[in-house]
Amino acid sequence: MTTLIFTVAAYLIGSISFAVVMSRVFGLSDPRTYGSKNPGATNVLRSGNKKAAIATLIGDGAKGWLAVWLALHFGDQYEIGDLGVGLVAVAVFLGHLYPVFFRFVGGKGVATALGVLLGLNPWLGLATLGTWLLVAYVSRYSSLAALVASVLAPLYYGMAFGVDEKLFAVIVMSALLIYRHRKNIANLLAGTESRIGSKAGAGKAAAASAKKR
Repeated sequence: MTTLIFTVAAYLIGSISFAVVMSRVFGLSDPRTYGSKNPGATNVLRSGNKKAAIATLIGDGAKGWLAVWLALHFGDQYEIGDLGVGLVAVAVFLGHLYPVFFRFVGGKGVATALGVLLGLNPWLGLATLGTWLLVAYVSRYSSLAALVASVLAPLYYGMAFGVDEKLFAVIVMSALLIYRHRKNIANLLAGTESRIGSKAGAGKAAAASAKKR
């Protein structure tokens, strides 16, 4: 019963969409109405407001970390166990993807997944973040960086901690991340994916240019 309560609470925490909240705070348009229409930090950045994008990134990451930290911190006291922690990790991630407070229209989960990994183990999170930063710096594609990091995160966990219930939670998150980036994968293959820092119309311009060729 306690595990169920923690899992539901994690989902509700994950359902707080900081992209939407911070856009309202900073007086910006709803991020679900422009650019990629994804309520995440990268799309908020396309509004030109870096402060709102940073606040979104921190908020989405913090909620993933908080849910896992609570499960780990009180795990022994309430006998949650590794399975319970894994369920909490997946629940907070699903809350971000399908938030009950925003008609189940959520983001792709990159920042929240990072927060979850940092909560599971700081070194795991930092290794995954380093992967994202390296690929993003070289390619300037946030989506490509997320895809590479999502593939490598379970490998990092498995090599460092072995096979357990929390590894399966990481695998589930990685699979969902890849699924949520399916349109980005198509855009990357077509050469029409927007680069980091590009304005909302950049992707459309690239698509138009590609059709003329």
